Amino acid sequence: MILRAFWVALGLAAAVAAHAQPYRWVDKDGVVRYTDTPPPASAKDVRKLDAAAPKAAEPQQSFQLGRLQKDFPVTLYTAPNCKEGCDQAREALNKRGIPFREVQVWDKATNEELQAASGKREVPTLLVGRTAQVGFQAEAFDSLLDSAGYPRAGILPPLSQKAPPPPQGYLEATAKPEAKPVAQPEPAPRGRYDTSGLKGPQPQQGRYKLPGDTQ
Repeated sequence: MILRAFWVALGLAAAVAAHAQPYRWVDKDGVVRYTDTPPPASAKDVRKLDAAAPKAAEPQQSFQLGRLQKDFPVTLYTAPNCKEGCDQAREALNKRGIPFREVQVWDKATNEELQAASGKREVPTLLVGRTAQVGFQAEAFDSLLDSAGYPRAGILPPLSQKAPPPPQGYLEATAKPEAKPVAQPEPAPRGRYDTSGLKGPQPQQGRYKLPGDTQ
C-alpha cells in the first residue's frame, strides 16, 4: 500500500513538472534567473525552456556565473559617439553570453569613473573585476574573461543586449551659431556744407529747350 502511494505521488510530481514552463531570464543586475513562473516586466532576454530537456547543467552554470559576476563584475565603458569599436566590443560580450553593465562616458563624473578604473579616458574599455583592457581586441577580451574564470565561447547561450540610448542632457553635436546680418555703418553726420538735403525747383512741364534752340 505504501509502495503504491509512493508511485502515485511520483507520477503526480512528474505530471506537474511536465506542465511547468520554466523560464530563463536576466534581471536588472545582469544575473541569469530560472523560474517556473513568468518573469517580471523588467526582465531581459526572456526565454522559455523545453521542460522535457535535461537542465542539470544550466542551473549549475547559473550558480557559477552568479558567483563570477559577484567576484569579477564585467563593465563595458562606451560613449554615445563611439560606434564601430564599441559595437564590436558589445557584440563580443553578447556572443560569448557574458552579462555586463554598460557605462556611457560623456560627462565629468563618468570620465572620472573611467579614469579611476583604467587610468585612461579611452573607449571602449572592458573592466573585469579590477583589470581593464583599453580598446577592443577580441583576443584580449577573451583572455581577460578566461583569466577571471568565465565560461568560454559556445558554452553560454548568446545575449542580445543593445546599446543604451544617449544619456539625458547629452548633445551629440555642438550647436552652430545663427547667421547674423552684417552691421551697416552709421551715416556720417551732415556738416554745414552738406548739400545732400538741398532740393531744387520742380521741373516745369512742356518742351525742354536744348542749347541753341530759339524756338
